[in-house]
Amino acid sequence: MKVLATPRSFGKNDPELFDILRDAGLEVLRNDTGGILSAAQMREKLADCEGLILGVDPVDAGVLAAAPKLRAIARYGVGLDNIDLPACEARGIKVSRTVGANSEAVADYTLALMLGVARKVALIDRRCRRKDWSKITGIDLYGKTVGIIGLGAVGRRVARRCGAGFGMKVLGHDVCWDEAWAAENRVERAGLERIFREADFISLHTILDDSTRRMVDAARLALMRPTAILINTARGELVDSAALLDALEQNRIYGAGLDVFEQEPPRDERWYRLDNLVMGSHCSSSTAGAVASMGHMAVDNLLRDLGLK
Repeated sequence: MKVLATPRSFGKNDPELFDILRDAGLEVLRNDTGGILSAAQMREKLADCEGLILGVDPVDAGVLAAAPKLRAIARYGVGLDNIDLPACEARGIKVSRTVGANSEAVADYTLALMLGVARKVALIDRRCRRKDWSKITGIDLYGKTVGIIGLGAVGRRVARRCGAGFGMKVLGHDVCWDEAWAAENRVERAGLERIFREADFISLHTILDDSTRRMVDAARLALMRPTAILINTARGELVDSAALLDALEQNRIYGAGLDVFEQEPPRDERWYRLDNLVMGSHCSSSTAGAVASMGHMAVDNLLRDLGLK
């Protein structure tokens, strides 16, 4: 029985994961491209596979049609927007996620981006390497207002870090509002327009679907204060890239910290010339602890759904 593992970090520092799969009688095919697989590459590699450990590579209807034996997909992460779920359900393909395995790591990276953009850490570092010791003034994090859009596993951890650790006023938005949790953690419920108008920092942690795609558009960016910062460690498609690029180029907002983009890596060279942007390579969950947890959880989920555990 063959399975494909696409995430580049899967088993990188924990080769035991491959041993576990092989001991269960599975032949493991690996992503040897060094990047995210295209739909065409997925169709080729999945042709004879019954299982899939999946990163952010596309699993659309065409990919599924080329994989007639596929029975189980173990998502190495939590987002499912790259999977055609109705097609999986129609085929009886089981889909699992590694819920909670990387939440602390992503929350930590979110705060790193907030601090990095606010205090211009990357810009200061670049100038210091050129022996330019001039002072660069940033803005404060402590005591400011943060708006968190999406209060799932990651969003809640970011809220706690911001409130308890940085004394921030926390505004929250989620379609499934938990009043008891919000009261306990001093999170004030707010609509999107209020968050974009009032928050000094806006952090995205919501799912991607038709209702959230490009939710951060030109109109909402225009509501933000010129001293406000946008952080996205969720999905690149939550943001209208062209509108954000325009706002950053014209300094209509203070800056942005982006670990995800609509297109990775971005093709538009203007992104790389911005001093008010801290870029990430979709690596917010890439810590030794989170990678190990995701790997073992994904393997356990796959073996269970293939009936091998």
